[in-house]
Amino acid sequence: MVGWFTNTLKSPHVRVRDDGSPVYEYQPRIGESAGNFNRLTGDEQRLGIVMTHAGENCPQPLEGDGQWSIATLLNPYLSEVFYDTRWNPVGDGSDLWDSFSRDGSLRDRDDETPAQAGERIGAAIAVRFTLKPGQTRQIPFVLSWDFPVTEFAQGVNYFRRYTDFFGRTGHNAWTIARTGLKHHAAWREKIQAWQQPILDRADLPDWFKMALFNELYDLTDGGTLWSAADERDPIGQFAVLECVDYRWYESLDVRLYGSFGLLMLWPELEKSVMRAFARAIPARDEKTRVIGYYYTLKAESPIAIRKAAGATPHDLGAPNEHVWEKTNYTSYQDCNLWKDLGADFVLQVYRDYRLTGETDIEFLTDCWDAIVQTLHYLKAFDLDGDGIPENSGAPDQTFDDWRLQGISAYCGGLWIAALEAAVAIGTILQTTRETAESVETFREWLRRSRPLYQEKLWNGQSYRLDSDSGSDIVMADQLCGQFYARLLGLPDVVPQICAASALQTVYDACFLKFNQWVQSRSVASHAWAIGAANGVRPDGSPENPNATHPLEVWTGINFGIAAFLVQMEMQPQAMTLAESVVRQIYDNGLQFRTPEAITANGTFRASHYLRAMAIWAILHQILENH
Repeated sequence: MVGWFTNTLKSPHVRVRDDGSPVYEYQPRIGESAGNFNRLTGDEQRLGIVMTHAGENCPQPLEGDGQWSIATLLNPYLSEVFYDTRWNPVGDGSDLWDSFSRDGSLRDRDDETPAQAGERIGAAIAVRFTLKPGQTRQIPFVLSWDFPVTEFAQGVNYFRRYTDFFGRTGHNAWTIARTGLKHHAAWREKIQAWQQPILDRADLPDWFKMALFNELYDLTDGGTLWSAADERDPIGQFAVLECVDYRWYESLDVRLYGSFGLLMLWPELEKSVMRAFARAIPARDEKTRVIGYYYTLKAESPIAIRKAAGATPHDLGAPNEHVWEKTNYTSYQDCNLWKDLGADFVLQVYRDYRLTGETDIEFLTDCWDAIVQTLHYLKAFDLDGDGIPENSGAPDQTFDDWRLQGISAYCGGLWIAALEAAVAIGTILQTTRETAESVETFREWLRRSRPLYQEKLWNGQSYRLDSDSGSDIVMADQLCGQFYARLLGLPDVVPQICAASALQTVYDACFLKFNQWVQSRSVASHAWAIGAANGVRPDGSPENPNATHPLEVWTGINFGIAAFLVQMEMQPQAMTLAESVVRQIYDNGLQFRTPEAITANGTFRASHYLRAMAIWAILHQILENH
């Protein structure tokens, strides 16, 4: 497969799909193997086959240049090792199967003849040994690869992080394989030692432990990038796609929930992502484009610039352009108008500081100017000057098919929590007059925002969707800002008694009553409740049966609400809600392709979704409570 995986469409044209999202074409060279050959290698202890190519001596590898290797250990006293460096993987398999099925052997064929045009060649290793009754043996096989370069737009090349340890020639697959054979047992022991304290906890159900570790799959399976280190980024830069359907990196509104796993396990990688957002906030991109949401409505689209200076970008770009440097790839909505992204950025910066020991002042310093700039940018949407930026009546937040009007519970709560976080950060960094002035400005905004939020949105049981639409929907994630405030030890956004009432209302309406409505309608056969809908009327019914986002169950939002329930000492309800979502994933064949959304009709949307790693927020809150 050497050379197969590189995009032959170097600068693909971006088009808008029927659902309004941007997409680019990726055309790999799958099947083009001419010049590839396989070389037998090894030493007294190991045998391997390196699968390489005729241009292996090229001084500067390109994307797709490199090697694969397979390897195993040699022990002539306990086993025999057989090999074949040139069999036909598109034939009937008889060149391997005839001898292997007869006595477990291969042909011991060592042939380095390169593949001709239209030809493909494979390599194989087999180990034969004898077991006595009751005896066990472990036989290690290693598969390694060395493809050191990833290319974004044509000529925009990055070396991968592992090249800092194994070199950048693309000729090191055998070295990597040897390392795996030498250290695999120790790696396994360290993985077990990391997982064991959680596995040993009797207070955590098995389904939760299973899903907790399995949902980390997206950190490697999510189109992941990890670049080589340089002077600016001493551990490189890191990024994971929002999902394979929405192919842009580290969507900030999504990672508000889904980045807990990265933060808790690899905090320096988490901080590298937030530093990339901090660098992007001052940037401006004047390129104009249509907005896909209006495309789906068959309405004329406004023309929007790609990135306004001071706006927090939605994402860190797509793999066909220049990730980390060219942001705001998505054009489904004009993300310059979103009312949650700036607050999301500030909260994640302070979270990453607080939850990693509160010692990394340099990280806060790196992000401070961007914090000040983006909060001032967001405050400009407070058109009536009352203290809280208003939603515009268009879908201008993470629920980007859901129109909010005026002050909204979701964005308004995040705004207040973000101002508190900025005050806390500025107080830590208060070494200049400009910093002190910014802190005082944020305090003044807070003084006006807090009473207004309560006055405009509290209805006696929960918080209204927004101040101007007149909707009676109970929004499941209405108090995300309150959750973050308590998570970070900040002053509450709302009174505790109101938060408890609102959360119970959410649990009753969006989870219990919504699932009763689902079952009563016989929309689909569900052995388990499907989770909490994003927004329904107090009796669990939809305000609009044709709505999209309000009636979907978002896996990551549900895990986030479950973490909030744990935070509010409602752990039984939290685990009931979380288990319903886990069952929907793992009982319906969606494991390792967890979707963003599950519907009452038994459909799903947006697999391999980043937000679902919010299950780690549940664990964090359980650990905090104990």
